[in-house]
Amino acid sequence: QVQLVDSGGDSVQPGGSLRLSCQASGYTSSGYCVGWFRQVPGKAREGVASLRSDGSTRSIGSVKGRFTISKENTKNIWYLRMDSLKPEASAMYYCALLDCTSDYCFCGLTPPAFDYWGQGTQVSVSS
Repeated sequence: QVQLVDSGGDSVQPGGSLRLSCQASGYTSSGYCVGWFRQVPGKAREGVASLRSDGSTRSIGSVKGRFTISKENTKNIWYLRMDSLKPEASAMYYCALLDCTSDYCFCGLTPPAFDYWGQGTQVSVSS
């Protein structure tokens, strides 16, 4: 059984940085697509960034150049490094995993496409 555990959320001031972690257990496939999503109360869950096992990444325009998605080399741990944080980044952040072994797998930022989800970690950005 695949399980994801998100961690690293915290309260920071605008301009600060955080690194979120997503640790997967029980996942044995070599191919993956991992996405980071965020959600605030009353709004739909929003895709932020994704990383496929072939090294390709996607991210939304508002975080380009400030958020970086990456993976620990030998472990099933993924990160979202967030720099120059703005108050509008405040949200519950979730990581999600999709088996992307197939050549036809599309690694995007659409929540329903993902198979497994972490429990979420809260990020608050305020002065």
